[in-house]
Amino acid sequence: MKYQLIDSETELVSASGQCERIGLDGIFSIKINGDKKEYEVELPDHEVALKTILDALVNPQNGVIKSLDEIEAIGHRVVHGGERFSTSVKIDEEVIRGIEACNDLAPLHNPANLTGIRACQEIMPQVPNVAVFDTAFHQTMPPKAYLYGIPSEYYEKYGVRRYGFHGTSHSFVSKRLAQVAGLDAGHSRMIVCHIGSGSSITAVKDGKSVDTSMGMTPLEGLIMGTRSGDLDPAIVEYLCNKENLSVAEVMNILNKKSGVLGISAISNDYRDLVQAMGQGSQAAQNAIDTMVYRIIKYIGAYYMALGGVDAIALTAGAGENNITVRGKIVQGLQAIGVALDEQANQISGEEIMISTKDSAVPVWVIPTNEELKIARETAEVIGQKG
Repeated sequence: MKYQLIDSETELVSASGQCERIGLDGIFSIKINGDKKEYEVELPDHEVALKTILDALVNPQNGVIKSLDEIEAIGHRVVHGGERFSTSVKIDEEVIRGIEACNDLAPLHNPANLTGIRACQEIMPQVPNVAVFDTAFHQTMPPKAYLYGIPSEYYEKYGVRRYGFHGTSHSFVSKRLAQVAGLDAGHSRMIVCHIGSGSSITAVKDGKSVDTSMGMTPLEGLIMGTRSGDLDPAIVEYLCNKENLSVAEVMNILNKKSGVLGISAISNDYRDLVQAMGQGSQAAQNAIDTMVYRIIKYIGAYYMALGGVDAIALTAGAGENNITVRGKIVQGLQAIGVALDEQANQISGEEIMISTKDSAVPVWVIPTNEELKIARETAEVIGQKG
């Protein structure tokens, strides 16, 4: 359970941290004014985790607020909203039923999201809760982008279609990219590359998502830290037969043991792979090259789908900080008139243009801030400014 306490007027973060290993040997962390502290605590469930967070925020010695009455709203990241939710909404029982209806589409995430929501309702019943959906930003995709080439009855009966994820990140970064690149967000063509352990690319036209690389689940699309990304679906049956595995076991391999981890057999951390590559590891080289190649292919596809592009953004862990990966991506865009600014690319973790000034398309590094996006959405839904 991650958390931030944000002032919606100033957008300053008063405190942040997380509760880890809930139900096991709990670990609680809190960061105030750059000072991070970590404690081993008993966290048997999400309600206790939430209470631990709230107790720390109002702690007389080192808390940041005097009373829980200062908390005016709670924003929740909810992974899957299906087709029902295209915007952030104030949570009531009807919304909860709608989230529950999407549990089959996100069995690992939505039930956990609901547990957090219920815990907040139990501990602070008078405080409004807002659901901010990871899939909402992509609900503007047209049918040609979200339909799969399978019998339509499966879409009609079960909702089998592309939904996309990382929506809060893509929405935040695309708006910021328009600002720094001097574009009119309502009349622009942008490509946002969220490159982390989980990765996705979104084509944004006139401020709206028109295509995205992740699909019905986050498994589709790019080669990621441990996820395979796009592959021939017949591989699932083939591995089941060859290795005497169940479908569930193969899906676990594709989600947790594949990607750059699977290709390299070294690590799912791009930093480790860059280091190993520098030491001559061909396996690490293959992992980075295939991952970057897939990114370049998607950018090229979206360039054509958009009819050109006005600006490109790189964001998330590797997009913001891994100068080797960033450099390879930008160098792979020469066909659309992009050149890498080697000096600018040496700066990591900051908002900066890493393409040369004479590039046909500017490429910016834009740090994402999903928590701030959630706070803004929450304030807007409950009628505050921010």
